[in-house]
Amino acid sequence: MTEILIVEDDDELRELLALILEGEGIAVATAANGHEALASIAVSAPRIVLLDMTMPLMDGRQFCRELDRRGGPRPRIVVITAATDPARRADEVDADGWLAKPFDRDALVALVHGLRDEPASRAPQAR
Repeated sequence: MTEILIVEDDDELRELLALILEGEGIAVATAANGHEALASIAVSAPRIVLLDMTMPLMDGRQFCRELDRRGGPRPRIVVITAATDPARRADEVDADGWLAKPFDRDALVALVHGLRDEPASRAPQAR
């Protein structure tokens, strides 16, 4: 069972995030854009999605809108962004947390472990 889905278009960053989390004993899947992420969620139902907000094909906002439109349990969402106001970006998609790029490894691990201990899903917010 996949615990975390990493949705990031930067290949090197996606691989780095996966290596860090797999080193923590966490089952990880990856996607390069929102379309791949939606397909992965349909198969593996991850508990947490680490979501880049700026990607080609389907960005983070579009991904969250489509995920909510489809209904069902919503995984915890953590926005990963280089934006100057990451908290605002997280609020835009009703995320459970955020991580600013460049990120601190220890902050990533602490955030993920904290979310893993919370309930697996919650009802999506109406928009």
